[in-house]
Parts: sequence; structure tokens; C-alpha cells
Amino acid sequence: MLGDYSLPDVLERIYHNQLALEATIMELTLWVEQRGSSEVGVNVRAALEAIGENADHITQGLARLKNLDIG
Repeated sequence: MLGDYSLPDVLERIYHNQLALEATIMELTLWVEQRGSSEVGVNVRAALEAIGENADHITQGLARLKNLDIG
């Protein structure tokens, strides 16, 4: 059964989970900020910025893995 999942496919699913978590954290950040905790919002947004910066590298790496057909 494990052979059914290639490395690029598994990594892509992990990446999609990362994006879903990013969206969820942003929703919670907006909720916290609306309740007056702007300092927490600033800190979370700074951390989320790293996720955004890494997204391009991840998608490019996944594309390279898929082109190499590594599985």
C-alpha cells in the first residue's frame, strides 16, 4: 500500500496541509485582533510571513521532484 504514494505526492499533501493551517491561523489572528490584541496579531503575522516566503520554494521543489519522477 505504501508503494501507491510517491514522494512528490506525499510532500504535496503536506504542503496543502501547511496552506490550510496558514489560512486557519490567519482567521484566528483576525478574530484575536478584532478583540483588541493587536500585539499578538503582529507577532502571528510575522510568523506567517515565513510560510508565505517559503511557499514558492516548496512549489518549485515539488515541481522539480515531479519532473525527476522520484517516488
